[in-house]
Amino acid sequence: MRKSKQVLVGGVAMGGGAPVSVQSMLNVPASDIEGNVRQAKALEQAGCEIIRAAIPNREAVALIPAIKQAVQIPLVADIHFDYRLALESVAAGIDKIRINPGNIGDDEHVKAVADACRKQRIPIRIGVNSGSLEKEILAKYGSPTPEALVESALYHASLLERFNFNDIILSIKSSDVDTMIRAYELCAQSCTYPLHLGVTEAGTERMGLIKSAIGIGSLLQRGIGDTIRVSLTADPVKEVAAGFDILKALNLRSEGVQFVSCPTCGRTRIDLIGIAAEVEKRLAGCKKPIKVAVMGCVVNGPGEAREADIGIAGGDGVGLLFKKGEVIRKVPEEQLVDELVKEVEKL
Repeated sequence: MRKSKQVLVGGVAMGGGAPVSVQSMLNVPASDIEGNVRQAKALEQAGCEIIRAAIPNREAVALIPAIKQAVQIPLVADIHFDYRLALESVAAGIDKIRINPGNIGDDEHVKAVADACRKQRIPIRIGVNSGSLEKEILAKYGSPTPEALVESALYHASLLERFNFNDIILSIKSSDVDTMIRAYELCAQSCTYPLHLGVTEAGTERMGLIKSAIGIGSLLQRGIGDTIRVSLTADPVKEVAAGFDILKALNLRSEGVQFVSCPTCGRTRIDLIGIAAEVEKRLAGCKKPIKVAVMGCVVNGPGEAREADIGIAGGDGVGLLFKKGEVIRKVPEEQLVDELVKEVEKL
């Protein structure tokens, strides 16, 4: 387990042994304040623990008080090039700044942002990716290698350190999963700053989920990473669900249902695919830390899923309801989901 320093993002601790937090980013145009507020509320309701918003101009700074009045979770300002937007975001009550110190101008600009954030105890995330590398570093390595990405991230951190600012989070993203993994491995060995994990530009929901699960999951499994964002070309609420699914699969979060279901075979005599989808939908809001099994065969369903707290196994128009592998009773197929949900409510 990597030992990282801890920083506070609003009321959320990051690093230093704190639970891995799940983030997402608003994708409504910055000019649409009402739309951003609606989406922020939806993300909070979905369980998102930190929200990021793009602040591309001075008008967008108005998003900050509007969103913070609407939700209770921390808000991050995503800023590029104009250091004044960072200063105005700090004054507006932002909880964290995402910026690259190297692209906001000379030392006086960097010092102004560092001083303002230090005074308000606001951390700064340095976000580096394959497209943001400095020309000198790119020329040195020839391409966006893991080593190049890490050198860039540590260079940007040094600009803040120069002005006695150390509440830093680093992200070193790539759309190439292997490059992303190796970059974070190298960075984890090179510093103690908290690491924000993500595969950037991961793609649409189908491929983005796969790439993110591999990249983020493999690092978390080895104790690398303090906060995550699953990047999908989709509704940000789906990013949050995916993030928690990754954490639950690694037993890093216990809240909510963890599903076990079989892929079906020739023994299946019920609509297991439809039943499994309905169970997942019906239990989507359940916060109990339980494992629920939906199996297609009464021959070995309860046995294979004996570690599940509650489950169902199909037969020919009828199914079994079981707890910890022990059969409770037989249930007609059309009542399986209802009876399962009732038992979950009793747990």
